[in-house]
Amino acid sequence: MQEPEEKKIALELLETEQAYVNRLHLLDQVFYRELMKEAQNGKTVPEEVVKMIFSNISSIYQFHAKFFLPELQKRMEDWRCNPRIGDVIQKLAPFLKMYGEYVRNFDKAMELITVWSEKSPPFQELIADIQKRKVCSNLTLQHHMLEPVQRIPRYELLLKDYVQKLPPQSPDRDDAEKALEMIFMVAKHSNAAIAEMERLQNLWVVYQRLGLEDDIVDPSNELIKEGPVQKISTRNNSTSEKYLFLFNNMLLYCVPKVIQVGSEFQVHLRIDVDGMKVRELNDTQFPHTFLVSGKQRTLELQAR
Repeated sequence: MQEPEEKKIALELLETEQAYVNRLHLLDQVFYRELMKEAQNGKTVPEEVVKMIFSNISSIYQFHAKFFLPELQKRMEDWRCNPRIGDVIQKLAPFLKMYGEYVRNFDKAMELITVWSEKSPPFQELIADIQKRKVCSNLTLQHHMLEPVQRIPRYELLLKDYVQKLPPQSPDRDDAEKALEMIFMVAKHSNAAIAEMERLQNLWVVYQRLGLEDDIVDPSNELIKEGPVQKISTRNNSTSEKYLFLFNNMLLYCVPKVIQVGSEFQVHLRIDVDGMKVRELNDTQFPHTFLVSGKQRTLELQAR
């Protein structure tokens, strides 16, 4: 007799989970443990760096190896009497929020591996040595570390498929649909956390370029566009290089600093977006010119 489709997907979930736990074992019990041992001997890198690279991988490994995988295995062994996995995944879903920390830290971890591989040859050698082992299947540490980042979207796809293949009267339908909704929320939570972190990081870089002026630094601001413009001086018919930063609430009119110590630009003028008007001009001498007028001042500018 042919296996029902939903059982095939449940088995695929179990098989991929077994492979995933092996990957987590490699990251936590091999890479992390051995790099930590070397760090404690003072031979490679500071212990703090190793901890920062691997973030909360130990908690993720323990959870999957000690809880989720055994629960799934038990459930698949009992499939004939109890054909369901929805309830097990519902129990799992809240714990997946701990992936947020790992995913948010991922770019930083990649950067630390690169920086310390250059700084510390013993660190690089130890990683290369582990990568040569059979268990690594000729893949790099970075490649293995990407696996937890991709795991939640994988659950989402498999579960979506599982729900679609369930017969309408299946005893697992309610639980599986609820589980899918929970996984979807976790994935959304994880993506939103990354997006917000990237936004704040980019914003902070912009603030540093502007010299961290108190009245400008605000985490709720959103940078919309930035770029160079020419300021037209009607007095002597000349132009000078300026730079604009457009935020959701203000336009910053800046002058590039010749000697860039501390910051790249000096803010000359701030125009509130509220009440600001932009009008295109038809100037044959200076093409692509426009007027920006706000409560604070009016500027005649030329785009490239």
